[in-house]
Amino acid sequence: MGLFSIFSRKKKDATPSDPLKAYDGMIESLDRQAAQVRRSAATLLALKGELSRDNERYSKRCIEIETRITAAAAKGDGRAEKALKRDLDEAKDLCEQTQKALDSANDDAHVLLESAEDLAKRARELKSERLSAQARLKSGQVVSAALKQQAEEFDRVMAIDAARDEIEKARALADIYREDTGKKPEP
Repeated sequence: MGLFSIFSRKKKDATPSDPLKAYDGMIESLDRQAAQVRRSAATLLALKGELSRDNERYSKRCIEIETRITAAAAKGDGRAEKALKRDLDEAKDLCEQTQKALDSANDDAHVLLESAEDLAKRARELKSERLSAQARLKSGQVVSAALKQQAEEFDRVMAIDAARDEIEKARALADIYREDTGKKPEP
């Protein structure tokens, strides 16, 4: 078996016998992709909620530490003030990182939702095209069946004409034989 025959056979196997199955396969694929994208978007939306809560908690923590720094400065406690400023820097850093993650999750969720919408739109368009293709296929099959029947009828008419010709030839041949034998045809 040559390399060409392997590839040509695979190509034949990939072509569905029913043209509408190609539409069905693509629609099913688009629906699956859209569902996966929607699940991913839902996961990101849940993450956004968690990051929003974390961001709020870190913001409150920053405010609380700032209040404590002010109180430590008022008491003249330099060591506490220095430790609280490190805590404040850490809390601000956490708040910043959380905000960046939240912004990224927002952007990613937006992209995923657009992608899900695009996939759903393509699936709807393909479903509509499938309906049109199904109607055209049915009408084509009906026309083909009618034309096939008409062609078969034409073949039968041609067969009858050929039979008539054969009958005429046989009669003419019989007339010739009668003339040769001297018998006249009877009226």
